[in-house]
Amino acid sequence: MSGPEPEGAADGWPVALRGVTESVVTTLGPNDRWNVAALGLRAPEEPGDVVTATTWGNTRTRRNFHRRGGGVVQFVSDPREFVSAAMTVREEDDPVLDAAHAWVEVEARRVDGGERGGTRWEQWELRPAESRVVSETVPLINRGFAAVIDATVAASRLDVPAYDTDELLSRLEYFADTVERCGGPAEKEAFETIDAVSGWRDRP
Repeated sequence: MSGPEPEGAADGWPVALRGVTESVVTTLGPNDRWNVAALGLRAPEEPGDVVTATTWGNTRTRRNFHRRGGGVVQFVSDPREFVSAAMTVREEDDPVLDAAHAWVEVEARRVDGGERGGTRWEQWELRPAESRVVSETVPLINRGFAAVIDATVAASRLDVPAYDTDELLSRLEYFADTVERCGGPAEKEAFETIDAVSGWRDRP
């Protein structure tokens, strides 16, 4: 059941998006389980524009968008939930995560596609259907959390030929130091998952 939209929210969305907002999306796979992944949402630039997202490579999200035509976008504040979605293969029985502060069921329509740096990309328009705000939180600014988000991006690009590995490793060292100095227990635990999954610290 949808509630009143917050000021500045795009039509049908439970939160006001700006720039590229990082979210978690669940999509129903061929095994009837919900795949959990990270998804960047690009906010509309003009009134009436539609929220868009881009998938990179042959991901489960891309395949499930094609199969099912949509999924459930969710907004979380726990860095461990985001890293789990971004860097591991995770499936759930239910589409909405316990950690979601808000969620919105979306229809996904492919509107563009191409190749960049040897990686196939597809752009999707996301049109909201049902949405709900589950809980409201007081916003906090934590540099450790921001570093975790950026680290997932750097780690995911380590084996992409278009990106310089040494530069990515340098970024990861910086993000790791930021988390150690500025993050709390949740951010540090999330970064341990990044370490374990990517193995970046063991690279020469």
